[in-house]
Amino acid sequence: MRATKIVTSFIKDEQKILILKRSDKVKTMKGLWAGISGIIEKNETPLTRAKIEIFEETGIAEDKIKLIKSAEKLRVNSPQYENHEWEIFPFLFEAKNPEIKLNWENSEYLWITVDELKNYNSVPSLEKVLLNLL
Repeated sequence: MRATKIVTSFIKDEQKILILKRSDKVKTMKGLWAGISGIIEKNETPLTRAKIEIFEETGIAEDKIKLIKSAEKLRVNSPQYENHEWEIFPFLFEAKNPEIKLNWENSEYLWITVDELKNYNSVPSLEKVLLNLL
């Protein structure tokens, strides 16, 4: 089975969590709600990639976020590709009243409570990834 290493990060502000709706311009999981995710590149640590993705996808600079927690990587089967799984490295960051500037990868964003996540059509195992951080 082939595996792709990715990070999935969440930004917390008070009691709300930021989720992003993947645009129709991305390759996978179009129109689904997600955390801030990206493929880990060679010679890169998961934490480094998480901070890069946060800046690219939301415009929040590294000096405006604080790492609260990371969790053990999770393995999730890919519903889109046969014999493929995602190795997800989860992170939870905190930011105080950040200004969000989406790039092309996402079309919308919402601040929700953890309990509200089940009401959104999300990427596979998103709730599981988030709950491992709480």
